[in-house]
Amino acid sequence: MAGLTEALADTLYFAEHSLATAIFLSLHLGKPLFLEGDAGVGKTEVAKALSRLLDTRLIRLQCYEGLDVAQAVYEWDYSRQMLQIRLLEAAGRPEAEATRQSLFHRDFLLERPLLQAITAEGTPPVLLIDELDRADEEFEAFLLELLSDFQVTVPEIGTLRATNPPVVVLTSNRTREIHDALRRRCLYHWVDYPDLDKELRIVRARCPGAAEQLSRQVVRFVQTLRQEDLYKRPGVAETLDWVAALDALDQRALTPENINDTLGALLKYQDDIAQVRRGGVEALLDRSREE
Repeated sequence: MAGLTEALADTLYFAEHSLATAIFLSLHLGKPLFLEGDAGVGKTEVAKALSRLLDTRLIRLQCYEGLDVAQAVYEWDYSRQMLQIRLLEAAGRPEAEATRQSLFHRDFLLERPLLQAITAEGTPPVLLIDELDRADEEFEAFLLELLSDFQVTVPEIGTLRATNPPVVVLTSNRTREIHDALRRRCLYHWVDYPDLDKELRIVRARCPGAAEQLSRQVVRFVQTLRQEDLYKRPGVAETLDWVAALDALDQRALTPENINDTLGALLKYQDDIAQVRRGGVEALLDRSREE
């Protein structure tokens, strides 16, 4: 397991032992990995790191409300089908069955991310189904066949099965519960906010040009800020954005002034920004130094 942890670190993803174990079992058993946790804690980065580690293609399906089979699995290229009909008519109007077989052929199938992952040749890709909780509950039914047997059924053609099943990573920010039927098909892991040492290690790796003092102070401040009653606690992604913003302004250390000037890089809701300012940025900075 230490080897996998180190290999992931080489891709700039720092996984604790429990997450590395879940990733190892997912790869070894060929089961999808379902990652749940707050937004910004690094769930999506797991799939990106696996893609780099395995030196393979990353296929990403970004979920959203209203997502359906046409956007996620496949649809027919209707414009090319119409052109084919005209060509068939010009050739003498063939029989209806011959026309149907000609039109509903793989050549006219537009593959969306899920089908692309199934039909990929060579090295299995990493399939990322990102923020599944944003999709409608009905969409989960589309995934059951895929996650169980790594196959997709196209009524006009038949069942398309994966020769080399993809490595599947699903993520959820838990804005709604995911159905048990889908959970049973996956290995599960909760991704939490990193502790101070791990987050500092991430900052050093992702923002190597930032001053060491600044990086330490930012991480301590963010760790303290997450203890506040905020609408949206800042994730690791926001920590990195804030360090990058401060570094771009040639800041070498945190001050109440540069915190106030750049809070929008860390907090994304006005109510949270106003709450931090009401409580006093300087007091929060002092508390982070004490901790």
